[in-house]
Amino acid sequence: MNNMKSTVYNIENIVDYQEKAVVSKEIIKKETGTITIFAFDKDEGLSEHTAPFDAMVQVIEGILEIKIDGNLNILNKGDMIIMPANIPHALYATEKVKMILSMIKS
Repeated sequence: MNNMKSTVYNIENIVDYQEKAVVSKEIIKKETGTITIFAFDKDEGLSEHTAPFDAMVQVIEGILEIKIDGNLNILNKGDMIIMPANIPHALYATEKVKMILSMIKS
């Protein structure tokens, strides 16, 4: 988003929580990849799916469960994990969560 360039932002304030919803804001969208900020209300998530590219999740607030190829991972504020391309994964917020999703296409 051109209007965000060269401006300082507090990452936790880019998206707000909405009741019973997952909110996202794509802050960089290029042919080579994207960076998206998400806010999950408690007990919300993304059902199992795959992506054609590796993706890195960084938790900036809350606790997030990520199941990758059937293996459960618990991420807390400050934790990150890489979800491999073409491997099933699902995300679930056990409490309100904000995260950064970085996807590099190659």
